[in-house]
Amino acid sequence: MTHHQQSTRGEPRVALVTCSRLADLDPDDRLVLAPLAARGVAVETAVWDDPQVDWAGHDLVVLRSPWDYALRRDEFVAWAETVPALVNPADVVRWNTDKRYLGELSAAGVPTVPTTWVGPGETWTPPATPGEYVVKPAVSAGSQDTGRYDLTDPEHRELAAAHVRRLSAAGRVTMVQPYLSAVDTAGETALLFLAGPDGLAFSHAIRKGPMLDGPDLGVDGLYKPEEISPRTATDDELAVAARVLAEVPGGPDRLLYARVDLIPGPDGGPVLVELELTEPSLFLGYADSAADRLAEAVLTHLSRR
Repeated sequence: MTHHQQSTRGEPRVALVTCSRLADLDPDDRLVLAPLAARGVAVETAVWDDPQVDWAGHDLVVLRSPWDYALRRDEFVAWAETVPALVNPADVVRWNTDKRYLGELSAAGVPTVPTTWVGPGETWTPPATPGEYVVKPAVSAGSQDTGRYDLTDPEHRELAAAHVRRLSAAGRVTMVQPYLSAVDTAGETALLFLAGPDGLAFSHAIRKGPMLDGPDLGVDGLYKPEEISPRTATDDELAVAARVLAEVPGGPDRLLYARVDLIPGPDGGPVLVELELTEPSLFLGYADSAADRLAEAVLTHLSRR
């Protein structure tokens, strides 16, 4: 555990949760350390699977960059359920770390990217409809094990089928989605929401450029590098995000943060790619005062305890 600041009596103690490969946090997350310290909060970074950490000794435990959990999701969710004062809460973590939640949101009327699900042991035949498709596991972080395939190309059809077989053999659920070409031009919009006195409030938005350039041949590393820039959210994007957040089990007001990732669909209207409630990059460095808003969100949650 890295102690950024010695706790003195009376100061609230907050743990920022990470993984051993980022033991001192992702650089973007480090931006919140000074604003928290300025607000009288004693901050520590802690690795989620470190048995030495006394989680109950913290007033708030904030999930930030535990990005190595994807292959150990059951262990991660079980750990989350043992941590008092975890945000976001463990039941949200369980729901959100399996992307089959997209099916629930779609059934609730939220515009989402159409998704086919392939369970372990099920066979999958690439769709006859030509075009590009994305294949990825239902449990993943940082675009790991994710590939893009042009199914008009026979070699790509075979690579896509092999990718599904690889995930299936590992006992993982696969999701197959059409590749939305607007990613190449408009990019993806991530809308960031942080807790405020009146519940979850919009903070800022960023644009992510296209990341998937071809078949998945296995990446080494926790995540693929992203091309990020600030962006102004549109009214349509904010409206879809509000519909998404309204469907969060237990309601959005329990959340410390939320990230809603949207891409223009075939008709130009925003559709949900992913709702990130467990360990999203918050892109604090891309918006004025975003780190201060996150620190205030932490204070809001501390005041509820």
